[in-house]
Amino acid sequence: MNKEELHKLLHPMKLIGLGGNPALNDKIAGILHEPLISTAVHHFSDGEIQVNIGETVRGCDVFVIQTIQDPVNQSFMELEIVLDALHRASAHSVSCVIPYLAYSRSDTKTRSREPITAKLIANLLQLTGIDRLLTIDLHASQIQGFYNIPVDHLHAQPLLAQYFLDNGIATKDDDVVVVSPDHAGAKLARNFGQYFNAPIAIVDQRGMRYDDQVHDMIGDVKGKKCIIVDDLVDTGSRIASSTKSVMAAGATKVYVAITHALLSQNAVDRLNGLPIEQIVVTDTIRHSHYPDRMVRISVDQLLARGIDYVYNDRSIHKIFDEQNRLI
Repeated sequence: MNKEELHKLLHPMKLIGLGGNPALNDKIAGILHEPLISTAVHHFSDGEIQVNIGETVRGCDVFVIQTIQDPVNQSFMELEIVLDALHRASAHSVSCVIPYLAYSRSDTKTRSREPITAKLIANLLQLTGIDRLLTIDLHASQIQGFYNIPVDHLHAQPLLAQYFLDNGIATKDDDVVVVSPDHAGAKLARNFGQYFNAPIAIVDQRGMRYDDQVHDMIGDVKGKKCIIVDDLVDTGSRIASSTKSVMAAGATKVYVAITHALLSQNAVDRLNGLPIEQIVVTDTIRHSHYPDRMVRISVDQLLARGIDYVYNDRSIHKIFDEQNRLI
């Protein structure tokens, strides 16, 4: 019996999928050929949450999959309570798999008396004794430093870029410009542009943002096919102003590439009203309805491989190496 077989015998893998994104949970479990543990989550009339894990986890390596999406605070508390239950049930290790980690936009203090909520979330997760965190496209990479445990920060941008390449929307010889909706996203746009050998442009947003406000552009988009890239879309106001800005600057077509499509408030109607060819997103967020021209790329294989590599003590860096071969 080799080391890997002995580990699986002593510490079998267990998967728990919570209510944030059940469809994604099921796809990940199917790829790994591991059933999801039956986990009953009950909500009392006053909002309190009770959890019952349906089988023993003693000595097991447990991976808990939960997207922290609307209702955000309820999703987070479900996760925290399950993590506490696993700790008290003598699991050998507990890894959090959080496709979308909410509160990541609050990663720095910009005004007086302002919290750094991303750090608070890190503290709360670690209080439950988790051993590891796997997540996708944090709003700011430095959030990894808020944790005193290993954080595997996976990237969905190569999956989005592959879609554009496979469907002939953008090629390395095409007349494409990758657009950042603001100055803070310039690095993300530059990295995304490497997949197409494309230059970047920046929407020079200043002051208050309005849906119908047209901003100046830094960079040339006239006569170009533009791909607006961002880590998330919430209400859609930033995408709306960016789309109108690049069209006013002479762009011929506009596409959007987003990892996390939160689609809050009237985002669907707002995006449907824009002259966008396609909005390409991942399925980190569960949707009941979404814009007509939205294409959803699954991150199931990416997360399943991440879980498999962690469980079998393989280097996550291999995933990054394979993704970089696109460039």
